[in-house]
Amino acid sequence: MRLTELKLPLDHSEGDLNAAILKRLGIAADELVGYSIFRRSYDARKPSAIVFIYALDVAVSNEQALLARLKGDRHIAPTPDTTYHFVTRTPPTPATPRPIVIGTGPCGLFAALILAQMGFRPIVLERGKSVRERTKDTFGLWRQGQLNPESNVQFGEGGAGTFSDGKLYSQIKDPHFRGRKVLTEFVKAGAPPEILYVSKPHIGTFRLVTMVENMRAEIEALGGEIRFQSRVEDIDIEHGQVRGLRLAGGEAIAATHIVLAVGHSARDTFEMLHRRGVQMEAKAFSIGVRIEHPQSLIDRARFGKNAGNPLLGAADYKLVHHCNNGRSAYSFCMCPGGTVVAATSEPGRVVTNGMSQYSRNERNANSAIVVGVTPDDYPGDAADPLAGIAFQRHWEGLAFEAGGSDYSAPAQRVGDFLAGRPSNEFGSVLPSYTPGVHLTDLAQCLPDYVVAALRESLPAFGKEIAGFAMDDALLTGVETRTSSPLRITRNEDFQSLNTRGLFPAGEGAGYAGGILSAAVDGIKVAEAVALSLIAHAAPKGAPRKNS
Repeated sequence: MRLTELKLPLDHSEGDLNAAILKRLGIAADELVGYSIFRRSYDARKPSAIVFIYALDVAVSNEQALLARLKGDRHIAPTPDTTYHFVTRTPPTPATPRPIVIGTGPCGLFAALILAQMGFRPIVLERGKSVRERTKDTFGLWRQGQLNPESNVQFGEGGAGTFSDGKLYSQIKDPHFRGRKVLTEFVKAGAPPEILYVSKPHIGTFRLVTMVENMRAEIEALGGEIRFQSRVEDIDIEHGQVRGLRLAGGEAIAATHIVLAVGHSARDTFEMLHRRGVQMEAKAFSIGVRIEHPQSLIDRARFGKNAGNPLLGAADYKLVHHCNNGRSAYSFCMCPGGTVVAATSEPGRVVTNGMSQYSRNERNANSAIVVGVTPDDYPGDAADPLAGIAFQRHWEGLAFEAGGSDYSAPAQRVGDFLAGRPSNEFGSVLPSYTPGVHLTDLAQCLPDYVVAALRESLPAFGKEIAGFAMDDALLTGVETRTSSPLRITRNEDFQSLNTRGLFPAGEGAGYAGGILSAAVDGIKVAEAVALSLIAHAAPKGAPRKNS
């Protein structure tokens, strides 16, 4: 049975947990067969009295009698079945041509994995390199200021999430437990088992590298094929139906089912699809800066005297402020004990992001502080689906210039930013961004309304977290890749509204935000592709078989 909302103090022992279960259920020790942790979180609203909150799956010797006795208790119920069920299996004659997945980020990887597990032998195309090779190229930008436009933080095996905090939580509705399938596959691939039950699971970059390799090996063992450095240059569309694609090297591949999981930075791919007439629309996203504080400051503000407790780890935060100019400013992709990283994918532009390792033990905490923008803010025609890309490029180019035109990032102390003056020296917070930062005035590479919203929100955040607006906290710009600036519209069958056989998926297509939600969307799209392939393979009038 599932027992929820069981609360214990921070310093409890395993024996305390066992005793709390017996007391809560009103049973003797010999009636408790065993238990496992389904979810563990903590409540730190009172830093001096932090409590852990458990959801447990408990086995007892006489479950039905106990459930009957405790009927009406909303925190005790039969344990739900969270097993993932495949929607179908491969037909007797494998589908020809094989389904194609473009992109190996979380969405593409899980689309390919589910298709492979159902027996459909997908072909997976990735414009970047394998995860270890792209890591070397990424370090080339971070350490030497040398950008490889095809192999970087955005492009390559594992996607942008590989160089992040590896957060694995989301607020999406998930009645079919696809998220549980994602976490289970991650553990199978080498993730720590605790991600199955902690309330805010994360992995970190170094662990993600090995996991991605293990997932690739399973896809290939099941008959899938993964090709790196295979950029899709064009898609063949005939009478509104996908017929195939062409790679940059000239190779043509026939296809009737293509999963488009390219990520939010595949700007040239979006431009190609727009030329081909694939229906898409501009959408809102957010722009801003990264802020760095000493992690110890955030720990003390959140945990008080319990700061540094290994059970709590490095503290995080989530902040939002509604500004007088009608904008909203909020924290995004908060990375405890992490670093600010260079995340551009195009020459002559600077983009920031945040990253943490599993240990989260770097000296600084960092988070994006961003402000929402809409298509009405974009240059030119607001109805142009590519207008958001032009908007991003404009501010990324100004950030490149403000940083010294060598991939250093523009930076400014919070005190100077609030006072409207350039910074000329660091305070107690030193930057973690590599290849380096150039102190300046960030107002020159952000829209005026974003600057105004940030100047209003930072002091407001300081009222929630003591020291947040400290003079020496450091801002680094610019953060522009918070989500895709467009959406490739799709129908209830997950296909493009005007291009049959094209399945837009994940963050780049505008349907996810983060590793877990992108992976779940990849599973949904893989299911839709499989059902469509089965329907195409079946004789006319034959029923579709599900399992």
